[in-house]
Amino acid sequence: MYSLPNLLTLSRIVVVPVLILVMWQANWPGYLAAFILYSVAGATDYLDGYLARAQGTVSKLGQFLDPIADKVMVVAAIVMLIENDIIIGITTLAAMIILLREIVVSGLREFLGGVQVSVPVSKLAKWKTTFQMVSLGALILHGFAMQKMPELPAYEVGVVSLWIAAGLTLITGWDYLRAGLKHMS
Repeated sequence: MYSLPNLLTLSRIVVVPVLILVMWQANWPGYLAAFILYSVAGATDYLDGYLARAQGTVSKLGQFLDPIADKVMVVAAIVMLIENDIIIGITTLAAMIILLREIVVSGLREFLGGVQVSVPVSKLAKWKTTFQMVSLGALILHGFAMQKMPELPAYEVGVVSLWIAAGLTLITGWDYLRAGLKHMS
C-alpha cells in the first residue's frame, strides 16, 4: 500500500489544493509556482506507473488512484485556467470536451468494474494524456509569461495542444464507450 509508486500517485492528489491556491492569486509568482507544481506532478504521472511496473509493485490501490489523481489534477487546472481568463472563447469548448470525457469515462469504468470488465488504457489515450498535460502546463506557464516573458509562445503551444488533446479525447472517449456498450445489454 505504501509503495513509492502509490505515494507518488497520492502526492498528485495532495498537491491539487496547493495548485489551486497558487493559481488563485493570478500573479506571476503564483503562476511560476503553479507551473513548477504542475510539472512535477505531471512527471509523477509517468514515474509512478514506470516504477510500479519496473519494481513489480503494481497494486489495486495504484490502479484505482492513478486515474483519479490524473482527473483531479486536470479538472483543477482547467477550472482555474477558465476562472483566470486564460482559457477563453471557443477554446473553452476544447476544455469542456476534455472535462465531459473524463466524467463519462469515469462513470463507464465504475459501471464496468461492477460487472468485472476491465478496459485497458490504449496508446492513443496515453497520447491524449500527454497532449493534455503539455497543453495545461503551457497555459499555466502563459500566466507567468504574459507578465514576465511576453515573447514566450506558451499560449499558442497550450491552445494548439489543448485542441489536439480534445480531438484525441473524442476518439478515445468513443473507443471506451463503444467497448463499454457491449456489456450494457
